[in-house]
Amino acid sequence: MPDNLDAFVENLQEQIFAEAREAFGEAGFARWRNPRFRGPLKDPDSHARVTGNCGDSMEIFLVFENDRVREAAYLTDGCGSSTVCGSFAAEMAIGRTPDELVDVTGEAILEKLGRFPEADRHCAFLAAETLQEALNRYMVARRKKQSA
Repeated sequence: MPDNLDAFVENLQEQIFAEAREAFGEAGFARWRNPRFRGPLKDPDSHARVTGNCGDSMEIFLVFENDRVREAAYLTDGCGSSTVCGSFAAEMAIGRTPDELVDVTGEAILEKLGRFPEADRHCAFLAAETLQEALNRYMVARRKKQSA
């Protein structure tokens, strides 16, 4: 019996991986299996949390140095698609200036992925919206410091 169960589980895992690879493409599949930039950052210069229409929440943390994002990270309570998009949003933020962060849109995340399920495209826009909110909060705080 254990041999049959082991074979069943192995076949099921292979099927799940094949379906995920087909849905997300190679880049998305790799990030789905091993998310990068996940987890909160200590003492971020900015942080935002946004809840999408689907009910998933995304958080983005940013640390700036010399007016560029030195570190970025995300958290989500959402599905695998939210995880993939949050991971790519954080990666795309690193090294960018505030002006350049504006270019990290839902479409830009989807373009970086190359392929993504139509039903889950909203996750890329949630990640981008959260990143833009973190940027907005950073800019407001920076303006307050400059005028103080």
